[in-house]
Amino acid sequence: MNCALVIEDDEVTAQAIMTELIGHGFTVQWADNGRDGLAMAIAGGHDAITLDRMLPDFDGLTIVSTLRSLGIQTPVLMISALSDVDERVRGLRSGGDDYLTKPFSTIEMVARLEVLLRRPALGASSHRLSFGELHLDLIEHTLTRGEEQIPLLPTEFKLLTYLMRNAGQLVTRTMLFQEVWGYHFDPGTNIIDVHIGRLRKKIEGNGSPFIHTIRGAGYVLATDA
Repeated sequence: MNCALVIEDDEVTAQAIMTELIGHGFTVQWADNGRDGLAMAIAGGHDAITLDRMLPDFDGLTIVSTLRSLGIQTPVLMISALSDVDERVRGLRSGGDDYLTKPFSTIEMVARLEVLLRRPALGASSHRLSFGELHLDLIEHTLTRGEEQIPLLPTEFKLLTYLMRNAGQLVTRTMLFQEVWGYHFDPGTNIIDVHIGRLRKKIEGNGSPFIHTIRGAGYVLATDA
């Protein structure tokens, strides 16, 4: 059973987060201020952390940057009412693994934590992702299928990277907009459909489909769906 640490000073928000996590099988600990939250995070024993960006004493950026400086790599989902791109970038560059803006769906919050928990720990081979015959090099920014190198545009590369990191799992359109395009909302365009279509042509060719559309929900990278 996974244990989550919730660092959130607003009791109503904290209770909503904890109720959803417990409903999905997590055990939960709660800190209602940054000082206690940092101490609990350093003490360890948690598989994931939800961290409010704005806290009355130690703010979220201080907490996550302190954890990373100490070599603590517990996945951190930052939660904030600050939704502009610069703030999200600051949160991620400080060491956060994901960033969710308020107001948010608690169901999506759990889904994002589950995605973080599925990510492999950092290691010597963390710069390469594989799915069947597809091999993605995150340093060289190259994709190969067997012996063939497949050219990708930058956005296609980011899109495929996110899908491969979460192979076999549903990723929603909202998650793709935020992770690939940096939007925290669906702008109501067909931009995802266009890029998914191009990516399918490049990686699937005339073979079996890899990227499956789940109507009304999102996409799954899988050999079957």
